[in-house]
Amino acid sequence: MALCQHNVLFLLLFLSSLFSFSTQEKAQHRNDSFSGSLSFPLKTTRLGSIPNASATFRDSLLSNARRNPRLKTASYNYKLSFQYTMALIVSLPIGTPPQTKEMVLDTGSQLSWIQCHKKAPKLPPPTAPFDPSLSSTFSVLPCTHPICKPRVPDFTLPTTCDQNRLCHYSYFYADGTFAEGNLVREKFTFSRSVSTPPFILGCAKDPSDTKGILGMNLGRLSFASQAKLAKFSYCVPTRQTKPGSFPTGSFYLGNNPNSQWFKYVDLLTFHESQRSPNLDPLAFTLPMQGIRIGAKKLSIPPTVFRPDSSGSGQTMIDSGSDFTFLVDEAYNTVRDEVVRLIGPKIKRGYVYAGVADMCFQNANTAEIGRLVGDMVFELDKGVEIVAPKERILADVGGGVHCLAIGRSNMLGAASNIIGNFHQQNYWVEFDLVRRRVGFGKADCTRSV
Repeated sequence: MALCQHNVLFLLLFLSSLFSFSTQEKAQHRNDSFSGSLSFPLKTTRLGSIPNASATFRDSLLSNARRNPRLKTASYNYKLSFQYTMALIVSLPIGTPPQTKEMVLDTGSQLSWIQCHKKAPKLPPPTAPFDPSLSSTFSVLPCTHPICKPRVPDFTLPTTCDQNRLCHYSYFYADGTFAEGNLVREKFTFSRSVSTPPFILGCAKDPSDTKGILGMNLGRLSFASQAKLAKFSYCVPTRQTKPGSFPTGSFYLGNNPNSQWFKYVDLLTFHESQRSPNLDPLAFTLPMQGIRIGAKKLSIPPTVFRPDSSGSGQTMIDSGSDFTFLVDEAYNTVRDEVVRLIGPKIKRGYVYAGVADMCFQNANTAEIGRLVGDMVFELDKGVEIVAPKERILADVGGGVHCLAIGRSNMLGAASNIIGNFHQQNYWVEFDLVRRRVGFGKADCTRSV
């Protein structure tokens, strides 16, 4: 796809889950689930490109292959923050002793992975790659590990056995690029007394992009599932247009002290018999009902937002996607209404990143917002996600602003995806035990 570099990753992250052909294991939350809560600062920054093919880093992996100490799981009660521009970037302490690494918080994918490199280049934390040789709790997965078998349920990444008999994964993206590396075990260390059990994650080697991915979907190998989280939540602050200005949001693992005023919708779940080629059973699928622009309810049948017999029409909420994406029937109806309201102001013949054609050149954004009005995504139980008229346009550079909605079919997807742009100034809580998602309006630059 012809995308700007800083948008490629976010437009592709959620697609990794859409191309899954595996089945979902029912989430289990035993008594060793996180108790209390962890909160993290999230930061949103521009990312580099998706990692390309990488070589196996034999020395550091083989030297640590037999390390796999038994660890205890403790209670968690932490709050960190993140920075936000187009992705949610959280810095997490990994290994023993911990090395702080930046990871993209992505509710649309399963595998977590970090950049690894023995004798890592001398870059300041958290941009330096993870150095496995410095961690006493690092171990690699051999080819004999059960997860390194083809078609393991829920494991969406093709795995192979490399020349060193280590488990190798390849993560393919929509534009043909891919991330690859070895599957390893490592823990997240929050303090001397608080750490996670060893997790399975990917160890990639590509110095062009130092950020990893924190996979948070419903797959059994996601961070959320391996940590046996009962809940997690984040609050996305409003974007800043000033260069180098990265607003800070909040990220909780565990209970959120603000949740008493959240409004919840139940996730749609799917049985084995309902699985189909275009359905992602590991995604957080919302029961969406419709869209309003201003005071007008658009004439889009609710069935457009629900998966049909082929799985097309699924509506997902995805922190790893920048824009919101709609299937053609919904997108065309939204565009028709925008054209009716402000058609002459639309930049003719322009399609941003090949997916969005409701854009404006050097326009008065306040006037456009006033003419269009609020955009509202309607969910079950009267729950709404509101993009106020002051924030319906995304600055894509060069004096161009676009309605932050794209055509999902231009990405090869047959789904609706609510991206992080339309999650600004909302607490979004994922209750994994009760299988629901909560929303609460907030000033996310000040939320605690």
